[in-house]
Amino acid sequence: MASTPSHPVTGTEQSPTVRRWNYLRVGGLAALAEAAIYVAGIAYFLVILDFAGAAGPLEQIELFVANETSLYAMYLLIYVVFGIILVALVLALHERLATDAPMLMRATTAFGLIWAGLVIASGMVATLATGVVVDLYSTDPAQATTVWLAVSPVIDGLGGGNEIVGGLWTLLVSIVALQTQALHRVLNYVGLVVGTAGILSAIPALGEIGGGIFGLTQIVWFVGLGILLLRTSRS
Repeated sequence: MASTPSHPVTGTEQSPTVRRWNYLRVGGLAALAEAAIYVAGIAYFLVILDFAGAAGPLEQIELFVANETSLYAMYLLIYVVFGIILVALVLALHERLATDAPMLMRATTAFGLIWAGLVIASGMVATLATGVVVDLYSTDPAQATTVWLAVSPVIDGLGGGNEIVGGLWTLLVSIVALQTQALHRVLNYVGLVVGTAGILSAIPALGEIGGGIFGLTQIVWFVGLGILLLRTSRS
C-alpha cells in the first residue's frame, strides 16, 4: 500500500515568475514610465516642436503639417499609452493602500481610473482631429483653422487643459498614504503639492500656473513613487 506524503499539498504556490512580477514591481515600473512619458512630451512640444512659440492657430496647424507623423506618434504616447499605463499604476496603488483605508481608497481608485479614461479619450480625439486638420489645410487653410479652434477645447477639456481629476487622484493617494503611514512621508507631501496644483489648474486665472506646477512636480512624484515601489517589491 502506497504511503501518503507527510506534508500537505497546496495549490496556491506561486512560480518564481509570478513572484518576480508582483503588483509592486508592475506599479513601480508604471510610475517610472509615466515620468519618462511626461519628460518626452515636454521635450517634444517645448523644445523640438516649439509649440508655445506659435503665434496663433494657423501657425500651430502649419507645425502639424510639417510634423504630422511625429506628432501623431507623440499624441499616442502622451495620451493613449500614458492612460493605459496609468491603469496599472492606479490598481497597484489600490492593492498597496486599500487594506487600512478601504472606503477612501475605493473612491481614490475610481478617480484614478476616470482620469485614465479621460486621458485616453483626449488622445483619441487629438489624433483624429490632427489628421482632419492636416487634410483640410491643403485645400482650405481657413476651414482647417476653424476646425482646430472648435476641437482643441474638447481635447483640453478631456485631459489636456486642466488637471482637476488627476490632481484629485494624486491628492487622495497622498492623504491615504499619510493616514496609513504608507509610502514615504516626503513623497506624500510632494503628492499633496501635485494634487493641489492640479485642482487649482481648473480655475481659469490659475490654469497655466497650476498646470505647469502639476506637470513638473508630478514627474518628481512619479519617479519617487516608482523607486519606492520597486524597492518594496524586493522585500
